[in-house]
Amino acid sequence: MDDEQEYLDGMGKLCNSFGRSAGYPVEAVPFCSAGDFLEAFSGGSFDLVFMDIYMEGMDGVAAALEMRKSDSGCLLVFLTSSTDFMPDAFSCHAFEYVTKPFSEKRIFDILADAVKVLPQEQKYIELAADRKTVRVFLSDIASAATDAHYIMVTLADGRGLRCRMTMPEFMEKTGGDARFIPINKGIAVNAEFILEFKNGCCVMESGARFPVRVRDSARVEQMASDYHFEKIRSRQRHRKGE
Repeated sequence: MDDEQEYLDGMGKLCNSFGRSAGYPVEAVPFCSAGDFLEAFSGGSFDLVFMDIYMEGMDGVAAALEMRKSDSGCLLVFLTSSTDFMPDAFSCHAFEYVTKPFSEKRIFDILADAVKVLPQEQKYIELAADRKTVRVFLSDIASAATDAHYIMVTLADGRGLRCRMTMPEFMEKTGGDARFIPINKGIAVNAEFILEFKNGCCVMESGARFPVRVRDSARVEQMASDYHFEKIRSRQRHRKGE
């Protein structure tokens, strides 16, 4: 939110550009005043707010304090031409504080950091299957397994997408997402859909069973445990506005 049209337009373009490059659907909503923003704001309505401190009428810190009354978890980034208000800004549990003028890299770095603490379900990748390109949310992918020169990507609803690519290429597409754990040569599973490890197999919620190499079983189980532990910690930090 900013009362300078130049920064409003620029910020919207940067957010949309980041979304396209990182594979996240982004909707940037501009507001010219604190009053307009607070009228539209409600708890959970936005994941991230860029707020200018210097505005006509209610300033950004006052607007942020009002925002915090209904939402303690929304990530807040202050934009300003001065560092004078930095102590007040962080009293509002600000995620970041950016001085103008700022670079594209600075905003992209902040958005990348925000993605790490926001829920991950919205990230998508593009897969070529059946002679067409399909956008698939990472949260919908249960497993991926090598099938000759192809990868069979199985979705949570049971559908399969046969894609001509290698497992390293698939893992690269996920951007190193911690949900995807390589459990055997040519097999990766989404930790969200693991039911249990039993008799040398990774058992999925769907009932599918994938073999786990004996020498890797402890490491694989630890990776799944670490993922769920970090997921809980991230949610706790997000709720506290850390």
